[in-house]
Amino acid sequence: MSAQVSSHNVARTVRNWLLGGIVLLLGLAVLYTWAVLSFTYSDGERTGYILKFSRKGWICKTWEGEMQLVAVPGAVPERFPFTVRDDKVAQQINGVMGQQASVY
Repeated sequence: MSAQVSSHNVARTVRNWLLGGIVLLLGLAVLYTWAVLSFTYSDGERTGYILKFSRKGWICKTWEGEMQLVAVPGAVPERFPFTVRDDKVAQQINGVMGQQASVY
């Protein structure tokens, strides 16, 4: 009888550890996502011509754009991809499509 009780306790302990591990991993994923979306990696201003700007995404729709940076004459132009989450800012950018603009 005691062998059955101990194997039942072992199974329950393993199940509790697995559930705890899954909850911990989900919590870490949520914390990582919050940190990535809340804190800025870098900031600054870029000046160039807005080439592409469209709303993309399956679940979380954001505005994705591409700017061709103003380069020194004769140099290869650099493209700068950027993301906008605010619809009011997206409207302002749509107003200057094809024109030289500065994006912060």
